[in-house]
Amino acid sequence: MQKGGLLLRILTWRLKHISEGNFILIVSSLVGIIAGFAAVILKTTVHFIQGVLAKNLDITGVNYLYLGYPLVGILLTVILAKYVLKENLGHGITSILYSISKRSSIITRTKMYSRMLTSAITVGFGGSVGLEAPIVVTGSAIGSNLGRLVHLNYKRRTLLIACGSAGAISAIFNSPIAGVIFAVEVILTDITVSQFIPILIASVSGAIISLSLLGDDSLFAFELIDGFEAIHVPYYLLLGLLCGFVSLYFTRLTISIENKLYAIKNDIQRALIGGVLLAVIILSFPPIYGEGYETITALINGNEENIFRASFFYKYSGQIGVVILFVLAIVLIKPVASAITIGAGGSGGIFAPSLFLGGVTGYLFARVTNLIFPEAISTSNFTLVGMCGVMSGVLHAPLTAIFLIAEITHGYTLFLPLMLVSAISFNTISYFEKHSLYTKHLIERGDLIQYDRDRQVLSLINLPKIVEKDLLTIHPDATLGDLVQLVQKSKRNIFPVVNEDQELQGIVTLDDIRERMFNEEARQNTVIRAIMTTPPSSVSPKEKMQSVMNKFEVTQAWNLPVIDDGKYIGFVSKSRIFNAYRTKLRRQEVS
Repeated sequence: MQKGGLLLRILTWRLKHISEGNFILIVSSLVGIIAGFAAVILKTTVHFIQGVLAKNLDITGVNYLYLGYPLVGILLTVILAKYVLKENLGHGITSILYSISKRSSIITRTKMYSRMLTSAITVGFGGSVGLEAPIVVTGSAIGSNLGRLVHLNYKRRTLLIACGSAGAISAIFNSPIAGVIFAVEVILTDITVSQFIPILIASVSGAIISLSLLGDDSLFAFELIDGFEAIHVPYYLLLGLLCGFVSLYFTRLTISIENKLYAIKNDIQRALIGGVLLAVIILSFPPIYGEGYETITALINGNEENIFRASFFYKYSGQIGVVILFVLAIVLIKPVASAITIGAGGSGGIFAPSLFLGGVTGYLFARVTNLIFPEAISTSNFTLVGMCGVMSGVLHAPLTAIFLIAEITHGYTLFLPLMLVSAISFNTISYFEKHSLYTKHLIERGDLIQYDRDRQVLSLINLPKIVEKDLLTIHPDATLGDLVQLVQKSKRNIFPVVNEDQELQGIVTLDDIRERMFNEEARQNTVIRAIMTTPPSSVSPKEKMQSVMNKFEVTQAWNLPVIDDGKYIGFVSKSRIFNAYRTKLRRQEVS
C-alpha cells in the first residue's frame, strides 16, 4: 500500500512539474539503461557458460561432447519454460509484434527475464541460434511494463517497447544507429519525429552501459582491411541475387522444419528428438555450434583452417576443394540447425543465424570467384557484405542490415556495396515471400496489419461481442398474423425466419409486409415461407472483421446474419461496427 501511495505521489508531482514530452524522454532513457544492463548480463552469462563447457573440448580432435551439450541445453530450456516459467517460447520478436497488435502493447512481466534465462541455457550449450531476439524481447518487456507502471497509454507503451528493443540491440552490438533503425524498421510501422527522439536516447543509453561495462566486447566486430573498388560492382550484384535466394531458402526451410517439429505435441519428446538431431549436425559440422561469430571472424581473417577444428575433416583443411564443399555444406545445413533449435523448444532468434549464413555465403562466393579469376575480389569484404545481404532478406530489414554491418566494421567504407547488396537481396526474396519470418504467420492469421490504421483498429474488434441477439424470430410455417403479433412486441424491423433446428431460412422486414399486414385475409392466409427473402450474405463469428466489412461493402447491406456451424446466432449491423470502431480508437488514445 505504501509503495502504491509513493508511486501515486511521484506521478502526481510529475504531472505538475514535468511535461509529457520531457517525461517520455526520461523514461526512454531509463528503459535504454535497463535494457543495456540486461544485454551485458546476458552476454556475460552466455560467455561464462560457453567458457566452462569449452574446457572439456579438444580442439585437435573430434569432440563427442557435442552429442550431449545441445541436447542438454534444449531439455533444460524446455523444462524451465514449461514447468517454471510456464511460457511458450518460439520466435520472440513475433510475440512482441503480436502484443503490440492484439494486446494493446501489454507484455507479461515474466518476459523481462524469462528469455534471458532460457536463451542463456540454449545458446550457452551450443544451440544454433542467437541472443539478439531474446534480448529484444527482454528490452521490449521492460519498456512495456515500465510504461504500465507510470500509467502511460497504448501509444506511449508502444514507443517504450521500441525504445527497449533499440537499447537492447545497441548494447549487444555496440551499434546505436542500428538499434534505432531496427526499432523503426521492425518494431514500429508508423513513426513521427516526436517518437524518434526517445528511441535515439534509449539506443544511446544502452550503448553507453555496454561500453562502460564491457568496452568494445560486442558480439561481433571487425576492422576493415580492404577498400571498396567500383570495378567489383558486377560481383556485388551477383552476391545480392545469391543472398536473396539464400534468404528464401532459409525462410522456407525454417518454416517447414518448425512446423514438422510442432506437430509433435509432447514437449519433452520433441525436445529429445530435436536435441539429438541438432547434436548429430553439430558433431559433423562444429562451426554450427552456438552463434557462430568465431567462424565468421576466422573466415574474414583468412584463418579458414580454424573452422575445421574438432571436425571429422580436420586433416583435409588444406585442400581447397574440401574447404569449398565444407563451407557449402554449412550454408545448406545452418538453417536446418537453427530451425531445429527453435522448433524443439530452444530459446533464441534468427538474427545471428542470418548474419552467420550471410557471412559464410559471402565467403563462399568470394572463394569460388577467386578460384576462377585469381585475386579478383576481397574475401573479407564479400564476407561482411554477405552478412548484410542475408540479414536484409531474412528479416526484411534492409536498413538495419546496412547500418549494423557499417557500425561493426567501424566505418562506412563499404556503404555503397552494403546498400546495393541489401536492396537486391530484399527485392529478390520479396518477390517470393512478401513477409518476414517474424510477421508471416501473424499476417496470414490476421493478427498483424501493417501500414493500415483502419484495418489495425478493425482487427481489435471482437465480432461475437457485437452480435445483436434481440431480434425476434419466427418459424417459416407461421402466418402473417403471427408475425404481426411479433411486430407489436419488437423494437426492430427485421425478423429472422428460423426452423426448429435453429437454421436460418430467410428474413422478413417491415417493408416486406407493410402493404398487407392490415389485411385480415392476408394475415390468415399468408405463410411466412412465401414472403421471406434470402439475406444477401452471412458472416461467421470466427470471421475477421476486414472480411465482414468487405461483405457489407459488396452487398450494400446494413445488417447481416451471423451463422455458426449452420445455426442462427443473431445479426451484426454496420452501425454497431462503426460504434465499436470509434470506441477502440478512443481507447487507444487514452488506455
